[in-house]
Amino acid sequence: MNEWINNKLLPPIMKFVNTKAINALKDGMIYSIPFIIIGSIFLILANLPIPSWAAWMQSTGLTAYWNVAYNASFGVMAIFAVVGISYVWVRDDGFEPLAAGLTALVSFFLVMRPSTNVANAAGKVLITGKNMGLFGGGYIDRTWLGGQGMIAAIIIGMLTGWAYSWFLKRNITIKLPEQVPANVANSFVALIPASVIVTFWLIVYMCFDFFGHTTMTQWIYTVVQTPLQGLTDTFWGAMAIAVLVPFFWFFGVHGAVIVSGIISPLLQANAQANAAILKAHGVVNASNGGHIVTQSLLDQFGTVTGSGVTIGSVIFMVFFARSEQMRSLGKLKIAPMIFNINEPILFGMPIVMNPMLAIPFIFTPAISMGLTYFAIKFGIIPYFTGVMVPWTTPAIISGFFVGGSWKTAVWQAAMLVLTFFIYLPFARKQDSIYYAEEKANEKADTTSNDKKVTA
Repeated sequence: MNEWINNKLLPPIMKFVNTKAINALKDGMIYSIPFIIIGSIFLILANLPIPSWAAWMQSTGLTAYWNVAYNASFGVMAIFAVVGISYVWVRDDGFEPLAAGLTALVSFFLVMRPSTNVANAAGKVLITGKNMGLFGGGYIDRTWLGGQGMIAAIIIGMLTGWAYSWFLKRNITIKLPEQVPANVANSFVALIPASVIVTFWLIVYMCFDFFGHTTMTQWIYTVVQTPLQGLTDTFWGAMAIAVLVPFFWFFGVHGAVIVSGIISPLLQANAQANAAILKAHGVVNASNGGHIVTQSLLDQFGTVTGSGVTIGSVIFMVFFARSEQMRSLGKLKIAPMIFNINEPILFGMPIVMNPMLAIPFIFTPAISMGLTYFAIKFGIIPYFTGVMVPWTTPAIISGFFVGGSWKTAVWQAAMLVLTFFIYLPFARKQDSIYYAEEKANEKADTTSNDKKVTA
């Protein structure tokens, strides 16, 4: 089976995940992570689930300022995506990438126009988005700069990066003498490809406006993104994500990077939608369109303590293992696992390519995420607020922040305890194998020493 997977199944999968498009997607999206976390901090400050805190924030007027910071960071993650994806594509082709990222940004702004109504402080609509006109009244609608514009940003970033590199590979640029400063020369290098690309996206905008009376961004959101988000935001979508991460890891391939690189834009869009609902209604639930499957479900219940949620195996190793190998390794690795780093366990125990531990490693995240899915669906714990915390945030603390409630923290702790019982029979069998080997080695060493003494 290992031979079939390594020779038949993995090669086409790895060929796909190593394509230029997927690399640009996963590496380009990384640039948005710091700003998503920064925005999450301000979202927490504005919506900390402590009534006295919330009342004090409202009385001081600080909540409005926290929301401004959120809107300027987490709220515009599509901008980071479109720039980052185009930037990485051109960088990987060996060219100066900044101009390509800026070209993608201009193109992203170009294909959309305002659709959100403009209202005053009292909520009275002053002008509808429909009546903004072709030029949008001179402002950019933030609605399409966050999660709702994510798929459009990905498409524009990739196509812009590809087109920009196409021009440079064929030397279709303006070249200045070597005496010209590099920054000036680079700006002229970008002139021809950027002009053609921007003109192309302008034609796209005109076509959508003339034939569809909408924009490309809105059309993609309705026809492509909404169905994709719907597919991820299901029980079976959560199961597929949960199983694929450890499945790749079992064969020594970084499953978290591969799966997150492809699926994270949709999970982050779900998270951003929850954050917008929280900001607008003060609570996230099914009735106001809340999403269950977000980036937090994967991070805090599918890969918490590391891919495979391996904390259960480490607890066994530290407190119950008889073999010196497992006891020693467990003591060394429990500290990194608190901060969700478990590569030493994956390769040290090992779990990678170890059939004995394949079942708990692959299916523990599915059990954790599946139970959490239904816990949210049936109201045992609240919907996630859209807050995203650094991936190294210890469990239970991260549960409190992403759920905005002590219930989520307690539930996360319960899932970690459950992993111990899932791993227990498999880890015990592995331990018995190692223990028997150690005893056999000790006996062999003793016999060898006795023979030396006799001689």
